[in-house]
Amino acid sequence: MAIYQINILTSAAGAFSQTFAPKHGKFMQYRYVPDGTSPLDTGADLDIVGAQSAFVYANQDNIGTSAFQKLPRYATHDETGAASLYAAGGEPVEGLMAVAEPITVTIANGGNALKGVLYIWIE
Repeated sequence: MAIYQINILTSAAGAFSQTFAPKHGKFMQYRYVPDGTSPLDTGADLDIVGAQSAFVYANQDNIGTSAFQKLPRYATHDETGAASLYAAGGEPVEGLMAVAEPITVTIANGGNALKGVLYIWIE
């Protein structure tokens, strides 16, 4: 497993973008840690997407000034494309997301010259 650290510093327009090429594997989790003195604005929006396919690993709006950690999963399907569901309650069955391309991290509405750190775990 590898942990990738993305040091965020927004532009005057409140934007940030960085692409990195992790080893192929599974997207396990991510953690955002705001800077202690200059955190991103409350309305900052985070996107983590495949650089070639635009596959969305995470899309989180208004990430604010508090640290958080997420373990995203996506709904699975059977061979016909129908959603796989747990029998009781019809909740979706969820699985890990494969990584086979570079990943782009973007911040919008982050504020002028504000900072944070994003950690991404790929197994």
